Formats: sequence, structure tokens, C-alpha cells
Amino acid sequence: MAGLELFSLKGKTVLISGAGGAIGSVLAESMAAAGAVVGLQDLTKEKLQKPREIIEASGGIAYLFAADLTGEDACALLVAEAISEMGSIDILVNCAGINRRKPIIEVTPDDFDAIVAVNMRAIFFLSQAVFPSMKAKGSGVIVNVSSITARYSFKMVSVYAATKAAVTSMTRSFAREWMADGIRVNCIEPGYVKTEFTRQIWENPERNDWFRRSVPAGRLATPEELVGAVIYLASDASSYVTGQSILIDGGLLSGGDFDS
Repeated sequence: MAGLELFSLKGKTVLISGAGGAIGSVLAESMAAAGAVVGLQDLTKEKLQKPREIIEASGGIAYLFAADLTGEDACALLVAEAISEMGSIDILVNCAGINRRKPIIEVTPDDFDAIVAVNMRAIFFLSQAVFPSMKAKGSGVIVNVSSITARYSFKMVSVYAATKAAVTSMTRSFAREWMADGIRVNCIEPGYVKTEFTRQIWENPERNDWFRRSVPAGRLATPEELVGAVIYLASDASSYVTGQSILIDGGLLSGGDFDS
């Protein structure tokens, strides 16, 4: 296999959590375009109707799964349902995530538990649930969506950042334990992406100006700019890559400049 065929997902089945969101839906549509049969998960099937319509309009196949992944039992049930309907899960993309922007002093136990449940526990137990079927086949790929906040601190995101650092760390741990079973585990660490999730950032003139000045690219990313890295990590193009984090930040962490 050579050239663009390395990036093909033809014949693969993918389960994507948080597929109703701006990033998850773009990843789902792109992976379907690359040839995969995709399973879309979100809290309700209504949130998944638009990406399914886009996928099916292009000749792809999409399955919808409504599930609240904040409990380990729900994660196991989702995996069982997805395997029953799709036949297998070759690739798992852990994309679901939430945040509650607050100063540290105002974070409540409910805030803390809610963010940890979705951003950390769900990834851990969804990956754990998919492991036996991947091990039985002797192959599988897991791609986690972490964040630049795993490496770079911003105000108002203390718990979110902690969970994303945990995602990056879990990626390495899973990769180390599971490579012997033929399972590769990697993650992407996007910088700020222009979606509803980050509206508080890009609608604020001062914050938007900071990104314009501090990010060499001069702007926030679009969801589409994450696709290439995810397709690479999910496909045979990265067959010797595991335990890695790909930073997609427009150059923010490349260094700094003196003000002119």
C-alpha cells in the first residue's frame, strides 16, 4: 500500500463520541468520506441527524447511538450496541467533552464532577469497553481528542485543563499496555477552535486580539483543520505510531516574540 491509499479507511468501522458537536460531526463526515462506516454517539439522536444526512447524501453509512457516557455501564452498553449493529469497532474516536468556565474559587463539586465524568471517565471506560473486541481481532485504533490546555495554562479552565492533561497521559498509558494486542492509541491536542464551544473567546475583542497577536497563524483553527491529523492517526499511514500527541495550535507553542 502506498500513496493516498495509506490514508483510506475503506472497510473500517468507526465509533465517534460527541459526534453531534462541531468538531465531532466534521470528523465523522470526513472519516465517512475516507471510506469508513461510522457510528455517531451523542446524548440524543436529534443532535446527530444533520451529520447523518450529510454522510448519507455522499453515499456513506452512519449509525446513530444515543447515550450518556458519564457512567461506566453506559459506556459498555454503547460499545455492545455499536458492535451488534455495525459488526465491529475498528476505530474509536473519543471526542465528547464539556467545560464550565469559572474562576478556580467558584468551581463547585458539581462542576468538577461533571467535567471529569465526560472528559476523563468516559474516555477511560469507553476505551476499556472496546478493548476486548479489538484484542480478539488483534488490531484496533483509538484516537483521543485532548487539548492545548494539557500543556498551556489559561484562566477559567482549571478543571477542563486537568482533564485534558489526563487524556494525554492516559493515551500514553493505553498505548504502552495495548500495543502488544495490536491496538494503537494516540491523541490530538487542538489549540482553540472556532465553534460555539469557544464563543466566549472569539466574541471577546480583547481575547480575540490576543490570539491574533500570539498565534503565528493569526487566528483560531476551524474544525476542518483537525481532520488531517485524525485521519492520519486512524489509518495505516501511522501504523508505527502509538502513544503520541499531535499538537494542532497554529504555532502558539513554537515560541514567543518581543513586541515590535
